[in-house]
Amino acid sequence: MTELTGFHDVRFPTAVSFGATGGPERRNEIVALTSGREKRNARFAHSRHRYDAGTGVRSLADLYEIVDFFEARRGSLHAFRFRDPFDMKSCRADLAPSPTDQSLGTGNGTRARFALVKRYGTGATTYVRPIRKPVLSSLQVAVAGVVAASPGDYGFDVATGEIVFTPGSIPSAGQEVTAGFEFDVPVRFDTERLEVGISAFKAGSIPSIPLIEVQL
Repeated sequence: MTELTGFHDVRFPTAVSFGATGGPERRNEIVALTSGREKRNARFAHSRHRYDAGTGVRSLADLYEIVDFFEARRGSLHAFRFRDPFDMKSCRADLAPSPTDQSLGTGNGTRARFALVKRYGTGATTYVRPIRKPVLSSLQVAVAGVVAASPGDYGFDVATGEIVFTPGSIPSAGQEVTAGFEFDVPVRFDTERLEVGISAFKAGSIPSIPLIEVQL
């Protein structure tokens, strides 16, 4: 039997993803009280991203590439990397990542692992999003504002999404660890079939290619 939770470390065709639509989805429960007020409760701690990549298909070559990619992933069976055209960096999408973009925590002299995250908002309402699939070639890490060297000072654990400092480079107590990076979203196809006709595509009909984020 094929592994149901498999992840293929390949990226969905980038040219198509940059024409995709979609974004984060929240699931909240809202109950109207007899007083007229509302009681609101978040069902999930993290948002879940959904996309439709069909709007990014602009040629038959794109369509053929997507069919090949879909078959290689066995439809919805295996997850893969997706480049979110709206949110793909530790900073704003129009800026270059810096090693001080995101705070990952403060050292205590023994802590070697720091989970990669991206923060949204400020203060008590800040949302901390786990980042599991960074682009490793773009990853920059700093300790107390001083850029650390990879692989000499640290490595990245792809299984847990954590930066792991080597024994001689563990941050001292009070030193802030920060990072900058580009990243992909782990997603799968949210459909068991692709349905498109060549004549319909030539006539301007856009195929639907739904994708949904998965938790790793």
